[in-house]
Amino acid sequence: MSATRGGEERFEFGANWRRFLASVDDRRIALAEESMRRMLAGVRWKGARFLDVGSGSGLFSLAARRLGAEVLSFDFDPQSVACTAELRRRYFTDDPHWTVQQGSVLDETYLRSLGRFEVVYAWGSLHHTGDMWHSLENVAPLVAGGGRLYLSIYNDQGGRSRRWRWVKRAYNRLPHGLRFLVFLPAFIRLWGPAFIRDLLRLRPFRSWRRYRDERGMAPWHNVVDWVGGYPFEVAKPEAVFDFYRARGFALAALKTDGGHGCNEFVFVKS
Repeated sequence: MSATRGGEERFEFGANWRRFLASVDDRRIALAEESMRRMLAGVRWKGARFLDVGSGSGLFSLAARRLGAEVLSFDFDPQSVACTAELRRRYFTDDPHWTVQQGSVLDETYLRSLGRFEVVYAWGSLHHTGDMWHSLENVAPLVAGGGRLYLSIYNDQGGRSRRWRWVKRAYNRLPHGLRFLVFLPAFIRLWGPAFIRDLLRLRPFRSWRRYRDERGMAPWHNVVDWVGGYPFEVAKPEAVFDFYRARGFALAALKTDGGHGCNEFVFVKS
């Protein structure tokens, strides 16, 4: 994820993604590819410049490269950078068309050095910078004319979002050995109803498998990311839509969560 403002407590995203790498296989990569093809319909991947802003595990940078794009991945978290570099080493060793860097979406000098891209991908990263609206502003100039900006931003649920922010901050303030005191109740709150519902329908773990199959991500690691993910900001879909419309973007695709998860947006730059 990207750099934070103000020296706040910050979740170690890269440590979580390092553990996730053990589960990356061809099936997960194929699911990641399919999720991008679905939301970015019409992209001509061969030779397209693809920027992964806050690359995390590197799974979606890998998916874009396998689709034929020229990829530049960056993240502020050193361990996330290492995760992305490891996937590059495994699947595209010494590939000149995939670059992995450490950088911040809040560093405008760094961003100006990158150029323009046919696809700018910032899935679940900008709301963890500690300055989300500045981050949203900074990625806009990186999109080439006619290019696409693919974002996911946590849904604003008002009081519920404020309570989750308190949970996340409490989690990060605890010593590592005590964080289970926050994590276990949150895990039960997040997944308990789905487990019970699936069991009553005689389809145990159906929701868990469906979540895993949607984008190729691991539900357990995503729960860790959700509970620990701090700094934490949210936005209503219409606020994001209005923000980019004022900057010359048109909405091409939208997937709303309706709960505490992410709303997904694909904008096209005029």
